[in-house]
Amino acid sequence: MLMPLVAPRYTIADLDHFPDDGNRYELLAGALLVTPAPGAPHQVALGRLTMALAQYLGPAGLAVVTTPGVIQAGDDTQLEPDLLVVPARCADNESWRQMADWWLAVEVSGIGSRVYDRDFKTGAYLRIGVREAWRVDLRDRVVFVSRRGGPADIPHATTLTWHPVEMAAPLRLDLRTVFPPLPQ
Repeated sequence: MLMPLVAPRYTIADLDHFPDDGNRYELLAGALLVTPAPGAPHQVALGRLTMALAQYLGPAGLAVVTTPGVIQAGDDTQLEPDLLVVPARCADNESWRQMADWWLAVEVSGIGSRVYDRDFKTGAYLRIGVREAWRVDLRDRVVFVSRRGGPADIPHATTLTWHPVEMAAPLRLDLRTVFPPLPQ
């Protein structure tokens, strides 16, 4: 006799009971997403992006960069982008659950997270309300940009321009400064 496989459904409250084992446990509509701890190339690229975004946003004081960030929607979705840009007013005064304005979510995709980031998380960020999502692909050394209500997965291999409407000038990011050097 065949029985249908029923995947367990989880809530945000259930996440408190998962082990602190270095893996990242996230929920998307009750489905559990588990990714391994990031490696050195991931962390190097993330650190470089964090510094570039913080330098760009810092003087205006309008937004802050968090690594990782948390985006919650309902009781069954909690995603943790590697990097999240939120308005400073939100970061200073709101819990993750209260936040509803996200300027940018960034996933640095390595071997362990590539499929989740590409096939599930980017679209989920935009549906939840994130203005723009970047998927930094370490293998292909390209950043895929998706915008809410706009184009998706636009590849950028050399430079990337980001201009939140609140900022006076755009950020022009040389992507060669983001990716770790290729082995010689």
